[in-house]
Amino acid sequence: MPQRTLVLFKPDCVHRRLIGELLQRFERKGLKLVGMKFVQASRSLAEKHYAVHQGKKFYESLVQFITSGPSVAMVWEAEGVIDFVRAMIGKTNGMESPLGTIRGDFASSIQNNLVHASDSPESAVQEVALWFKPEELVVWQPVDQPWIAGE
Repeated sequence: MPQRTLVLFKPDCVHRRLIGELLQRFERKGLKLVGMKFVQASRSLAEKHYAVHQGKKFYESLVQFITSGPSVAMVWEAEGVIDFVRAMIGKTNGMESPLGTIRGDFASSIQNNLVHASDSPESAVQEVALWFKPEELVVWQPVDQPWIAGE
């Protein structure tokens, strides 16, 4: 059964002009894009997105960072997509993330780590609903699906 996950290319990714390069990694793995938009996160949206961290010393810096510039919000779909995407992006701290992961190849700090991805099925459902209206998500079938999924 396919899962969906939220992926954000955060302001540092946009400012460094890495959107295309990172997007290509997801597409080349055969993941299915079902929603995408270029968005400037409001403080309200950021506070809801990072609510799980409220009260922690880094909470305010997270909110300030995600609202500091535009982001690309996406919903990707595939079987096991949540764990798969988390492995693709690497550890939160780019300096500790293995080469070959997005953060290992491009990020150099904990906060400026280019990308966010949902960390569980529960957070994926919540985050997708926070960033996207149901009508903004497209149901479609890629013509290459039998080759990618081994159907």
